[in-house]
Amino acid sequence: MPRSFKDELVEIIPHLRAFARMLSGSEDRANDLVQDAIVRALAAEDKFSLGTNFKAWMFTILRNIYYDSLRQRKFEMEPIDDAALMASVPATQEIHLEVRDFKRAFAKLAPEQREVLVLVGASGFSYEDAAVICKCAVGTIKSRVSRARSELTASLGSVSEFRRAA
Repeated sequence: MPRSFKDELVEIIPHLRAFARMLSGSEDRANDLVQDAIVRALAAEDKFSLGTNFKAWMFTILRNIYYDSLRQRKFEMEPIDDAALMASVPATQEIHLEVRDFKRAFAKLAPEQREVLVLVGASGFSYEDAAVICKCAVGTIKSRVSRARSELTASLGSVSEFRRAA
């Protein structure tokens, strides 16, 4: 039995929030983006064909809204506050330090690299679906993912080497 439009929409909201948070860097902006994407999707419900890739369609809507808002408002992702991160992580818990290090390394990636890592790595999109969402070639997606993974590996490797030396 095919799922309804609204059922698919409700199921995808947490994934949209995660993607919006990655794009905007702000919980409030992410919530606004998701809300705008839902409103736009509901208005265009008649244009969606049930049974096609709903998740890719919604991520594309969200991404387009984000980039439209950047052009209109010229706001950028807020930098991660290192002091706030350090204050919120107990020094005795290694896993928290590793998460903090990952967040820092991830924030240093180019926006396009962060975007494709979230789409392919965290959200489970194929390279082909990510290419449709990002409006670029599959080869571009593959190279962005490869470069992003290499940069993360290099960045996190240098952090762990520093920790072992300390």
